Order: sequence, then C-alpha cells, then structure tokens
Amino acid sequence: MDNNLYSPAERIGSLLKQTLVEDPHFYFFSPDETTSNKFDAVFDVEKRAWGNLNQQAWDLPEAPNGRIVEMLSENVLFSVMTGHLMNGERAMMGSYEAFFSVITAQLLQQIKFIKQAKEVEWSDPIPAVNLLSTSTCWRQDHNGFTHQSPALITTLLGVPSGLANCIFPVDDVAAESAYKYMLSSKDVVNLTTFNKNPSARYLDEEQADSYYHNGGAMIWEPVSDPEPDFVLAAAGDIATRETLEAMKIIREDLPGVKLRFVSINALSYRAIGTIDNKLTKEKFAKLFTEHHPIIASFHGYPETLENILENYTERRRLRVHGFNEEGSTTTPFEMLRRNAASRYDIAMDVANVMHRDNLVQKYQSILAENHTHAVNFGEDLIK
Repeated sequence: MDNNLYSPAERIGSLLKQTLVEDPHFYFFSPDETTSNKFDAVFDVEKRAWGNLNQQAWDLPEAPNGRIVEMLSENVLFSVMTGHLMNGERAMMGSYEAFFSVITAQLLQQIKFIKQAKEVEWSDPIPAVNLLSTSTCWRQDHNGFTHQSPALITTLLGVPSGLANCIFPVDDVAAESAYKYMLSSKDVVNLTTFNKNPSARYLDEEQADSYYHNGGAMIWEPVSDPEPDFVLAAAGDIATRETLEAMKIIREDLPGVKLRFVSINALSYRAIGTIDNKLTKEKFAKLFTEHHPIIASFHGYPETLENILENYTERRRLRVHGFNEEGSTTTPFEMLRRNAASRYDIAMDVANVMHRDNLVQKYQSILAENHTHAVNFGEDLIK
C-alpha cells in the first residue's frame, strides 16, 4: 500500500483527456459538473460545446464544435449520448451519483434496445453506455441528504436481462483499469462509482487489471491470515478503507482471531464480477470459505449486496453493512456512523459473534464520542 494520496477522479480526468486527443469522435457529457467532479483536465485539449452564443471572459474554453457537452439536464445529455453511441462512436457521461437516478427510465429503455439489437443478425455491436459516478453518498460534506443516493446501483443490478455492470474501483489505479474496460465494452451499460477525494493507493496495474478475468474478486494476501475465522469483504473505495481499519481494530482487541479480506471490484445481475466474467460458486467457496462468517461492507444499499451473496451461500453466514438511507450535511465519519457502516460497526460484528460484550460497549462508546464531537465542532475525531 502506498501511503500517499491520489484522486481516482483526477486520474479518470487525465484518461478522458487522452481519449479526446486520440479519438476525434469521442464526446464527454456532464450536467455542469466537469470541474466539480475533478474531470477538468479535459479542458486542456478540448472545448465545451457552446453554439454561437456570447462568451464572457470567465467562461471555460467554448466553441460551436466542442466535444465536452455540458447542460443541466441529465435526460437531454443521455439522449444525445445514446444517439452518438448508436452511430458506432464512443462517449462517456459523468455526474453526481444521486442525480444519475434521473435517467433511470432512459437507461432501462436502452437496456431493452441492447437486448433486442443483440438478437438481430445484421445489427452491429454498439459502444457501451459508460457512466462515471462520483460525488457519492458517502462524501457530501456540504450538499447533504438530497445528494446522497446509490439507488441506481440497485436498479441496474436488478434487471434480469443482465446487461449492466456496476464497478467499484478501490483506488486510482483500479479506476484506470475500470476506464479501460469501459472504453472497450460493447452492448452493455457500465456504471463505475468512485470517490473524487484523494485516497490511498492499494493496487498495482497488474492486480487492478486481474479483476476483469478472475471473477471480479480477490483475496488481499498481505492483510489476510491463512485459515481465517472470519471473512471480511468490501465493494467500494470507502467501504474498503473502513473494512481494513476494522481489521486493525479487531487484531488489536482480539489478537487470536484470524481474518481474511476479499476485495470485490464489480457486480452484475445475481453475481459478483462483470457480465462477461462472473465469479463461479466454486471460486466463491475458495475465496470466502465454505462455512465461516462473512462480514461485508458495500458502497450502496446493504440488501443489494446481500441478495447477490445469497446466490452463493447461506443467509445465516452474512452480515452486510452499507448505506441505510440515513443522510445529512455532516462529517465523513459521522455519515458512516449514521449508517452503521463504520470500522467500529464492522468490528462490532466480530465482537458480537465472539460474545465479547465489553468490546461492543467500547466500540459503541467510541462512536457516541465521535458523534458528540462532530455535532459540537463540525469535524471528526476519527479520520
């Protein structure tokens, strides 16, 4: 693990910039958040589409033929983008996570179109619908509850046609691997969700790329014990960070307990992994063991991941944390506490299974102390 901090969104911005240079037919669509979402490297090489309207001195570079299309209407942007895709040309769209749900009905119609087009012999494959979802539910320090919703993830993972991938890169290196996968995809919807704030780097390029041919999950050996008593898993960057921190807490307070960490990079209909490379039940048993408790942390609604895991194993093994629709304009760790998704909530599961009531009380007290501090001072005790 690299101790420096890197922004996945900025890395995606650099990749978008490179694609705009290399592919003269590539377009990037965004409501009005290209800069806010840290994709603004694109303005180094391309202009914003602006027609022949008047320009002001403070405006970003604009031109009638610009290939960065900004409009505060996700519906219009999505319609224009899908038309471009149907011409066989690639594009991507970025937005705040909560507002991608605005295009839900259009996405479902596009999935129906893809399904039927694949059944027509003369129809060529079309470039994927690629959505870059950032400014997520877990980090909305000033926008609040209105900007906190991972609902589109649940919708796409529930479509039986199985033509959607939800990808959760854990760091900037994994974000680049996700970008490359999205750009090469056809006849599918890819929703990739990541944090725009600087965060830790965990993987190298080879490790990040391997998710796309190993079923979308892997054991992180450096932080895992052989023959574990508990399997801890995570899908999502912040979920991963909290799970790794929980493992440190457990090892300090319960030094005899053996832990394994499994990283989940992608989900699709009823499965871990992408639609073209799903995790098999046999591989699941090797990663997650056959009988030990599984404590999982998810970027979205916990029931969404829980329903997928139940396709692989028994419900009684599972304890899943995630976004419980408890939002506010508050501090990052307080958001985790509100949704019972913090490192101490994860550690509490192990303490409960081990019948260590003293540790449960200890973790509850720490969470209560952070809550009081966040309310009184507007900052977290726990970083």
